[in-house]
Amino acid sequence: MRGVSLPTHEYSRVAEAYVQSFSLPMAARDPGLLAEARNLTMSTRAYTRVVLRLRAQAEREASDAAMLKAALPPPPSKRATNGYASNRSSPSRASSRAPSPNSAYLHGQHSQQSHGQHSTTGVVAGPASRSPLFRVKRAPLLRVFVPSPDGDWLSDKSVLECEAEIKRAGISDLLRIGDVVWDIAVGDEGNVGRLIWDGSYLIDLDYKYSAVGDLPQYLPTLAFSPSYFHRVIRTGPASMNPVVHIDISPWGQEIAANLQLLQDRVRTETPQGAFHNVVRWVHRSSFVIRAPTKPRASVGGRRPPSPRIPIPETSGLFVDPGWYGTIVVETEGTNEALADLQDRCPGAFPPRAGGPPTVMLKEARDAKKVFKILREKSRPGEIWIRAVGPKERLF
Repeated sequence: MRGVSLPTHEYSRVAEAYVQSFSLPMAARDPGLLAEARNLTMSTRAYTRVVLRLRAQAEREASDAAMLKAALPPPPSKRATNGYASNRSSPSRASSRAPSPNSAYLHGQHSQQSHGQHSTTGVVAGPASRSPLFRVKRAPLLRVFVPSPDGDWLSDKSVLECEAEIKRAGISDLLRIGDVVWDIAVGDEGNVGRLIWDGSYLIDLDYKYSAVGDLPQYLPTLAFSPSYFHRVIRTGPASMNPVVHIDISPWGQEIAANLQLLQDRVRTETPQGAFHNVVRWVHRSSFVIRAPTKPRASVGGRRPPSPRIPIPETSGLFVDPGWYGTIVVETEGTNEALADLQDRCPGAFPPRAGGPPTVMLKEARDAKKVFKILREKSRPGEIWIRAVGPKERLF
């Protein structure tokens, strides 16, 4: 219970005192501080194992619920009279009023009806699905306790020690690509101490476009749902829109066909607190990520696995179903922004005047994959992204 009840700032306080004790002679060091640091190390190991256990349990519950829902027969159709549904002749019509709590017969009948509804419509969420430590389709926030002599910024030696701590906890085989590991010993400000597991190693966040850090370019964003890292990888105070890395070149022809120059009204706030409606020009287009067609059941009665869309230039990664639907791409209404969008879709637009196109280096190609998810406009089935230009790069 220490990992849940102990405030997070206590970890950094103990870690700072533990690092400062290294400058003292061995005889002058506090043995109680060493014991407390060891207890916090064991606490974070246990906390991480519990979170991974909750993930396995929640995913199993979701899988069982999906299998039960697929195995249930379709609901019976209502009888209709003259095109309208009629329930007058149905003796089992549910009353619109709640049963009296003093009536045992009605209470028992209502309980049976409720039990029947639960047994035919789905499965009630289990305790793992309601745990505040993990949510389905969200990245888990795992913990390690590694006091860093270099302060908030983890050095290569500290990152290697975090990887060693994962092995000591016995969870290296349970980690997945995209899991977030937090060195809780360095503090809880922004994304300090948060690392991403890429399948083999822990990698740091990318600070090119945000001072608090964003997902690194080595992780394909389409492999995770749009809200997978929400509130796990925090955004800065200036913008609530996270930076993502998406290669839109496979849908370049569709983007070129749907491109429009439109006027957009934006409500902005002045430093004095007043609000103004600003009209601006934007280039806007869209493309559709279509879900693959599900195959029919085989002769043996077993349903083959659903097909998935592979992500190019990755090893066995597929597009997450959360991205299925319409993706709206937006950029500024200037000629420079239009040229940048055309460079992101090579071969989809007619060649521009000025000679043959230049060959971009790998760093320039990676810069053309940077977007921001517009959370205020996005909704399930329609995700809005905005192209991030070189002017927004911090360094």
